[in-house]
Amino acid sequence: MYKSLVRSILFQFDPEKVHHFTFALIKGIMKIPFVPRITKLIFKVENPKLQKDLLGLKFENPVGLAAGFDKNALLFDEFANYGFGFIEVGTVTPKPQPGNPKKRIFRLKADEALINRMGFNNDGVDVVVERLRKRKSNIIIGGNIGKNKVTPNERAIDDYMICFEKLFEVVDYFVVNVSSPNTPDLRALQDKEPLTNLLQTLQNANNKKKEQKPILLKIAPDLTDSQLLDIIDIVNTTKIAGVIATNTTIARDGLISEQKNETGGLSGKPVKDRSTEVIRFLAQKSGKSFPIIGVGGIHSAEDAKEKLEAGADLIQLYTGFIYEGPALVKRINKSLV
Repeated sequence: MYKSLVRSILFQFDPEKVHHFTFALIKGIMKIPFVPRITKLIFKVENPKLQKDLLGLKFENPVGLAAGFDKNALLFDEFANYGFGFIEVGTVTPKPQPGNPKKRIFRLKADEALINRMGFNNDGVDVVVERLRKRKSNIIIGGNIGKNKVTPNERAIDDYMICFEKLFEVVDYFVVNVSSPNTPDLRALQDKEPLTNLLQTLQNANNKKKEQKPILLKIAPDLTDSQLLDIIDIVNTTKIAGVIATNTTIARDGLISEQKNETGGLSGKPVKDRSTEVIRFLAQKSGKSFPIIGVGGIHSAEDAKEKLEAGADLIQLYTGFIYEGPALVKRINKSLV
């Protein structure tokens, strides 16, 4: 029903406007008595086989919602009703910023993909913290953090530290985003020296806390094998908790949609194979020395299993959730049981 009716209607309109419309709709519907409970009954799969102890946390299941979907922490409690094991909010920056000019999201229907050049548009860390303080569900929350567009790379650590300190009490784990292609020069922070300095600074601050929170690094799918070996070395040196593989890509290989040349990060089915390659490379070359969260092109239960078999410990959905609908979470979890 979702693909034949709901999606066919929603896909007639601007993607960003549809995003805001569906958020408002879900928010309203979930206020109706018994709707949250009914939604859980329809979509949630509960089984001990799905539970995962990882990062010092207990995940009810391995299927999460990737960062960028609920970037302003508006619907994390509501999304918990759809059967996710964890939700990642953000990317959050110290100061609110509007992001890049619209239009900035493009559907590539023929490729079952999206291109976005959002540019870390968000309400700022203070607003997000206040929303997370009102958390009602026990869903695991990750905080994806970044730098403001106007902050030069040589001062990027300051921005990440601000977000880290302010979010610390309200999230369960952190993700350092240096891999979005939509903030100028951000990906330069993936180079070995600046990335090591950034992660070590965050980890030093983490180690001073009474109870530490896991810090993960989100990487681009466009890194070379040499750069991926550097990532392994950096993770082991700084002793951060793990890696999220992967973010969106700037590659455009094999696309057939008219809007394939739009600037921005590509997500969805075209990223699937490369994302899995990166996961497998990291898992094999590191000797599985750290956890990996796999994301990129998961549109089916088979895609999810492929990521897990390649070496991912958990997975995240974004574009597949848009194209396949909320039942995708249930299908994946049922298949894993």
